[in-house]
Amino acid sequence: MTLETPLPRILMLLENNPYPQDVRVRLEAQELVQAGYQVTIICPKATDTPQPGRETINGVAIYRYPAPPELNSFLGFVVEYGYSLLIGLLYTFLVLFQRGFDIIHAHNPPDIYVFIALLFKPFGKKFVFDHHDLTPEVYQARYDDGGNQRVHQILLWMERVTCRTADRILSTNQSYRAIISHRHDLPLDRFTIVRNGPQLEKWPTDLAPDPDLRQRATTILGYAGAMGKQDGLDYLLRAIQHLVNECGETAVLAVIMGDGDELPALKELAQELNIAPYVWFTGWVTGDRFRRLLATADICVDPDPKNSFNDHSTMIKMMEYMAVSKPIVAFDLIEHRYTAQDAALYVEPNDELKFAQAIAALIHDPERRAAMGRLGRQRIETELAWRYSAVNLLTAYHQLHPTA
Repeated sequence: MTLETPLPRILMLLENNPYPQDVRVRLEAQELVQAGYQVTIICPKATDTPQPGRETINGVAIYRYPAPPELNSFLGFVVEYGYSLLIGLLYTFLVLFQRGFDIIHAHNPPDIYVFIALLFKPFGKKFVFDHHDLTPEVYQARYDDGGNQRVHQILLWMERVTCRTADRILSTNQSYRAIISHRHDLPLDRFTIVRNGPQLEKWPTDLAPDPDLRQRATTILGYAGAMGKQDGLDYLLRAIQHLVNECGETAVLAVIMGDGDELPALKELAQELNIAPYVWFTGWVTGDRFRRLLATADICVDPDPKNSFNDHSTMIKMMEYMAVSKPIVAFDLIEHRYTAQDAALYVEPNDELKFAQAIAALIHDPERRAAMGRLGRQRIETELAWRYSAVNLLTAYHQLHPTA
């Protein structure tokens, strides 16, 4: 009888989201647990709901620490990252003694956990970098003037150290892989593409629309996602103003689901533009209610403006729209086209009037809307669902640890 080599134990480090709220991290952790790996996650506590410091969810052991203060300044950047790095290191030692680990799997942003990995690599621990976002580009996109150049250079340096230290880089799409490979002179065989994608079992084709929402307007527009500076909700609100005033579409309601730093300013902007009656900010919505509201929409929108971050990023909301068979209006960005293909109507980037005109065109073309929705759902089912990415994730771990 031969003894099988045990699978490596994985320690995931997550800074910018709590768990299980981060969908990508949750899907990866559960997939790895189901494959027989021991998975431990260190992350901050949620700020909007109580969470225990220690918990196990579906086999994933979670160690939570108090979230750092949010300070939107250079000092805040230093305080948040310094605090997260220090407390992450302390919890890493705690996990080492209580559960042990063989692989450090760090999720960004930010790119700080490489400094923890560097401490443990001499002792045989391997390092997986899960590249969620282009951190330097995210930082620039948050500021009209591109932000503090010193901070940008620091972020580029941290990204370089992280990527050159990693034994394996998980990229969310081909664009990210190409940018990082070129920027830091890395071989392509160090990368595995693990795209974000919806779990089909949570997105059945017979989702019932919300009856109360259905009665509120003839045409329902749907948006779901974060509300940061780079997410373009101000473009959407100005497009809705054009839709109502120039295009004459007054029987519409835009259902904007999500939360973020920009939400208070967006509510004020809706008042200033005199479109408050045409907009419903729902706040953060999850689970069945979220899916029902999205299923009620006639047209979904992705107003991400063109910049060096958005142009190369895969937006989860696009695939959620496609999962409920909804046509999409979006600015013409590289990864938008790759993701949605013919399920979206693409508009000249950052042109709010043309965005409104595209919505108006779809309002009056229900047959085209239905055809676009079918194409989107088909693309999810045949290529973009999470199950296809899960295969790549497990393959990456097998390549990292061939005895697994």
